[in-house]
Amino acid sequence: MLLWGPPSKFVSGGAEAKQKGEIVAIDDGRTADRLLNWINKHMSSNYNLDDEKYENEHLIVNMSDHKQIVRAVYDVEEATSSAFDIILGSKVVNSKTRPSLKGFLQLLVAHHPSRRCRKGSADILVNFDEFWPSDLSSSNKQEAIVSRGKDAVQVCGKEVPRGYWIYCRGSKNETRGFSCGLWVLLHSLSVRIEDGESDFAFKTTCEFIHDFFVCEECRQHFYEMCSRVSSPFKKATDYALWLWTAHNQVNERLIKEEATHKTGDPKFPKMIWPPRQLCPSCYLSQPSRGKNDTVAIDWNKDEVYKFLANYYGKMLVSLNKESSLEEEIRASSMADEMVASTNVVAVPLGAALGIALASCAFGALACFWRSQQKNRKYFHGHSLKRI
Repeated sequence: MLLWGPPSKFVSGGAEAKQKGEIVAIDDGRTADRLLNWINKHMSSNYNLDDEKYENEHLIVNMSDHKQIVRAVYDVEEATSSAFDIILGSKVVNSKTRPSLKGFLQLLVAHHPSRRCRKGSADILVNFDEFWPSDLSSSNKQEAIVSRGKDAVQVCGKEVPRGYWIYCRGSKNETRGFSCGLWVLLHSLSVRIEDGESDFAFKTTCEFIHDFFVCEECRQHFYEMCSRVSSPFKKATDYALWLWTAHNQVNERLIKEEATHKTGDPKFPKMIWPPRQLCPSCYLSQPSRGKNDTVAIDWNKDEVYKFLANYYGKMLVSLNKESSLEEEIRASSMADEMVASTNVVAVPLGAALGIALASCAFGALACFWRSQQKNRKYFHGHSLKRI
């Protein structure tokens, strides 16, 4: 049976919504063609099976729409969980890589933009030695950890990863997705740290990418950029701007590679970030071509940092003001300010446990919100549900 109606009505109470006619049964959906005809009739639309409609496909033609980043919080959760699934499956945790994994977890506990990922990271950190004991030389131990980890290591909750992307969704299956979500995560962490954490965040991020990122070439390129930093970071601003510069250097390299090999996403080509449409004050002059055909831009770095802090900070976790539920979730972020200001260098296991216990108070609300989001499809505020 297929039912049709607004996503909120499936969450808030299906029986009552059916009685009011807000949820209706689809009486002719035995094939894709017939189902699409039914949808077109009820929406007065003309979709066909050859359409390539993506919720975020207008980003390139309308880059001034700041609100797109709001949806990225779900992709950050997806990327975080996917990263830990990869780490478990590839058996790359050993005596050399354990410290970088533990350090990155500390960073997530204190500054991950998702409340449920902070809680899950704290749970894992508290039980870190059980998941990855110091002696990991035995292959049998590795197999046991992998087997147990599939159920036990749930860094962002049981229903994450969900298997789809929203802000980071590409027009091809092999584009954007995980790499996009991971970059957004790193930027969101960089604008949340305090000055005293900047060098720790830099070293932890560099070591985590070097030890665990699956793309060998990408891993080496990133670590080379890390190696060129000669002095410790003293300010959070400096680290955020370094990461922004590194990301643009990666994009510049990929722009050339994708043009040569035709591997890019035509709807989401790599670009220097932020584009002028999003942050005109970030540009002191028009971009020009520099040496080796690189893009030369005279940046106003103070304005760039303000943009990054707002885009990957406040806007990333802000939610639709029209929804009272979302407003409630956003208002509760005040309780997380104490967590966000924690010095990650000195997060002890006891503090991590405290964070985990405190986060439990939001469990029911987060579960309800997750259920509401999972039922969302892309037919202009309506969804299909199979029962």
